[in-house]
Amino acid sequence: MAGGKLSARQKMINLMYLVFIAMMAMNMSKEVLSAFGLMEAKFVESNMDTTEKNSLLLADLENKAEEKPEDFAVPATKAKQVSLASDKFFRYIETLKVDLLKSGGYEVDPVTGQLPFQAMDKTDILDEKWFTGDRLTKGGEEVLAKIEEYKKEIHAILGTDVKYKKAIESFNKRFNTDPMKDAEGKEIPWLDYHYKGYPAIASYTKLTAMQNDVKVTEANMFNLFLGNTLDAAVSLNNYQAIVLADKSAFFAGEKFSGRVVLGKYANVTPTKLEVQGNEIEVANAIDSTGAAKLDFNVGNVGAHEIQGKFTFLEDGKPLEIPIKGNYVVVPRPNSATISADKMNVVYRGVSNPMTISFAGVPDNKVSASGSGLKKGSKPGSYTMVPTSGREVTINVSATLDDGSKASDKKTFRIKDIPTPSGQLAGKTGSFKLPRNNVEIGKIGAVLEDFDFDLPLTVTGFKMKVPGQPSVTVSGNRLNGQAKAALRKAKRGADVQIFDIKSRSNGPKIKPAAPIIIELSN
Repeated sequence: MAGGKLSARQKMINLMYLVFIAMMAMNMSKEVLSAFGLMEAKFVESNMDTTEKNSLLLADLENKAEEKPEDFAVPATKAKQVSLASDKFFRYIETLKVDLLKSGGYEVDPVTGQLPFQAMDKTDILDEKWFTGDRLTKGGEEVLAKIEEYKKEIHAILGTDVKYKKAIESFNKRFNTDPMKDAEGKEIPWLDYHYKGYPAIASYTKLTAMQNDVKVTEANMFNLFLGNTLDAAVSLNNYQAIVLADKSAFFAGEKFSGRVVLGKYANVTPTKLEVQGNEIEVANAIDSTGAAKLDFNVGNVGAHEIQGKFTFLEDGKPLEIPIKGNYVVVPRPNSATISADKMNVVYRGVSNPMTISFAGVPDNKVSASGSGLKKGSKPGSYTMVPTSGREVTINVSATLDDGSKASDKKTFRIKDIPTPSGQLAGKTGSFKLPRNNVEIGKIGAVLEDFDFDLPLTVTGFKMKVPGQPSVTVSGNRLNGQAKAALRKAKRGADVQIFDIKSRSNGPKIKPAAPIIIELSN
């Protein structure tokens, strides 16, 4: 069954991903968003691989239960129960991921088969679904309730048997939802700490990481039932040093800040620590958890490696564990993201929704101004109602972490509402209709291929029947005079509805394009 185990190295890699993701900040570059995407792909691949191995482990347990029921009947039953509980929770997490993609309008590229990682920078999707002020929404409460439900099911399956104590402790740590402490020591609710204010791709990856936790739990339990102990302590030789940056990217000129920890926290103090070729005093660098604090000047803009080593004393001999990590230095932002949500221009007289943000700067430190521009209730959301002129300029300024200012601007063209099309029986332009349909039909005006929902109400029009004088009609249906003229028209005659006037709840509307109806009877 060696092939069915997760190796200690794979376990450490999984743990590295989880801890690294948990420390990510929302202010990040496109490269970091792509990095999240790569991490997401690795989690998916790992989940598929672990699922396959878990199926083999479960099948082996079932075979052993038939061969040696006295030894494996109960473990095999427990394994099936773990599998059912885990599959149910795994599928629930998948519904959260699907809902996140749907709410953000994200779709898999049919060519590459990948999500648009660099575009998944919205931070308000889960914020709106799971949080309201300092409280959780029903959706947020449901997420925590589902996690607790899964924990209770696993606890009930394992029971109080002392041989499962180590496995239960590891499981509890893996799905611990106790409040977390930020850099200032302030306690933050678990769901807020891990998901509030994060870009969509980060939250999506974290959900996939939670699915990975489920698969790892299954693997550990199945191996435990088979007599293997993946949760047992391992030699320090199998540990891996992990670099945890306080944030994923840094402005040029900033100091790098972060920590280096072993893949598993242990009460083991190193005898020596070297980072970037410099020896660091252990007494000042190592905290109570075994993490080593890092503090050095970052390099130029671009990707950089962190290298060093821990030195421990094991079996009376020095044991060196290499430190390998990386970080990205990004330039200080000097341009804002200003985009109309529906088009590249803005339309006069209507409320144009817009999203305005500044790379690497939280919404509360960004201000925008422009003629007709108003801030919305959601982070980054604005509306613009342009009135006069052919162009409008939006000016954006931001206050950076160090107190300095950055600004940018963008100019949009202002266009008038396009000419609507006349409509009858859902048809526009030239078409055939029975005489009775024309007589009882309602004349409408529609803005075809227009991205805004702007209902129009027809207030009047003119009708021309061949051989008859034009009839002026008030409202949107034929009056008595118009009906009388229509009855005199011959079969196949072209009846024209023109000078169609309409109104909206906003801007003034041009007369709609005429319609020509060929009478079919």
